[in-house]
This record gives sequence, structure tokens and C-alpha cells, in this order.
Amino acid sequence: MQQRQHSLWNRTCKYVAIGVVSLGFLATAVPALAHHAFAAEYDGDKPLDLSGVVTKARWVNPHSWLYFDVTAADGTVTNWGVELAAPNALNSKGLAKADLVPGAQVHVKGFLSKNGGAFGYAVSVTLPDGRSFQTGGAPNTPGAG
Repeated sequence: MQQRQHSLWNRTCKYVAIGVVSLGFLATAVPALAHHAFAAEYDGDKPLDLSGVVTKARWVNPHSWLYFDVTAADGTVTNWGVELAAPNALNSKGLAKADLVPGAQVHVKGFLSKNGGAFGYAVSVTLPDGRSFQTGGAPNTPGAG
């Protein structure tokens, strides 16, 4: 009887261990599946180079967003949105949300979205004081080493 209980205990532990390991693999696979590639949403053949005034900065995961008004030569204003890196990546490069308050001037370089709208992927953001920050980190961005 005691040997049967020992055998049952061993099998139970084995199945629990397999379940825990399986859940671990599943938990690490889901974020990888959810993350998109640069080329899925943005056009590497269409660079953007814009200057404007910040209207909103969203410091959110998995990617932050910057919205800014760009005034064209004819006076029309377009609100652009560009995807940035994750908040912790931006902070580690020295860019804080406080640098991108509404009304702040910005110069953004990056790539246009494939959807044809006023959206893009920011590779860098430069502030009026001359500080420039790498804001994109996708490994398949054109020019990424």
C-alpha cells in the first residue's frame, strides 16, 4: 500500500511539473506572437521628416505614442501620430515624458505607415535644445544594425 501511494505521489508531481513548464513556455510565447514586425505596418521606402508641436504623448506598453501638429506651407494643420519604443527603453535613453509636453517643439524622423494616414514610426526625436533621442528599436527597421 505504501509503495502505491509513493508511486501515485511521484506521478502527480511529474504531471504538475510538466504543467508548470508548459505554462511557462506558453507565457513566453504569447508576447512574442503579439509583437509585430516593422515591415507589417510601416513602409521602409517612405521616410518621414517632420517638425511640429506636441499635442499628446502616451507613455504606454508595449509602445509609446507621440502626437504632434504639423503646419503645411498653405497653413493647414495635420495631427500626426508616431509610434515610439516602450517607456522603459525611452527612459533608459534619457527621454522622459516631461520632455514631450503639449506645446513642445519636436523634429521627428522615421517612416510612414502603410495605411496612408498621418501615422508613422519614429526612429528619432530631436528637441529644440538640440538633444536627439533614438526612439525606435525594431530590429528590422531600415538602417538598423
